[in-house]
Amino acid sequence: VAGYLAKLGHSCYIMEWRGHGDSSIPLTNYNFETIAFYDIAATFHYLYDELKLDNLHAITHSGGGICLTMFLTQNQRYINKISSITMLACQAYGAVLNPTSYTKIALLKNMTRLLGYVPAKRFKLGPINESYHTMSQWYHWNLGKHFKSSLAKHNSDYKKSSGDKGFDYRQLMPSITIPIYAISAKGDHFIAPSSGCQLFLNDFNNSANVFREFSKANGNLEDYNHSRVILSGNASKEIWPTIAAWIKEHAKYF
Repeated sequence: VAGYLAKLGHSCYIMEWRGHGDSSIPLTNYNFETIAFYDIAATFHYLYDELKLDNLHAITHSGGGICLTMFLTQNQRYINKISSITMLACQAYGAVLNPTSYTKIALLKNMTRLLGYVPAKRFKLGPINESYHTMSQWYHWNLGKHFKSSLAKHNSDYKKSSGDKGFDYRQLMPSITIPIYAISAKGDHFIAPSSGCQLFLNDFNNSANVFREFSKANGNLEDYNHSRVILSGNASKEIWPTIAAWIKEHAKYF
């Protein structure tokens, strides 16, 4: 996606999660909130304080959108500095659709705990076998159908609603007023089913947001899965151009 946008004249910066791509192998365990409040925080500090950017558009896939959401609820000074957000296959608490999907997620959680990692490549969930420590939050959120923080319990600096005994990020998601383009994949039946992506987007409660499911039924080239919705030849033909159009629509200048 970055290469495609670069050809259109956009300057692109890619944030890699620790342990992914060319980044170093982490020596300690980390979870979604580690990424949100350390990795994304460092990235935003670099982009805004060092490079002095003023027209940023964020493009995220899966957990990247979850982490960006958590970060922005606690660092709201950046909300007015981001022109738009694109979230591909992103949801945090809507994967359980019925007893069957609940059982599948519970079984994968137990398997991951025993193996120590998610066999993502084997199950075609993506190229990275995430650790159990990282994914345990995702299992917890989806099985419990909530978006509760494990940090807020120990840090009084995190924003909470008065009287709240277990801080849930959904309480502050409506404060993120940045226009969001949420893309779901019809063939993503496990990690980010379309209904879960729609539920996640709805909790921002912003009429400027747009949801779109890519599927054969909607006239698209395929029923994309969790990885192909962002990284495939067909995605480059029909999904990436819609992201570019979304950015152009919300750019301060082009």
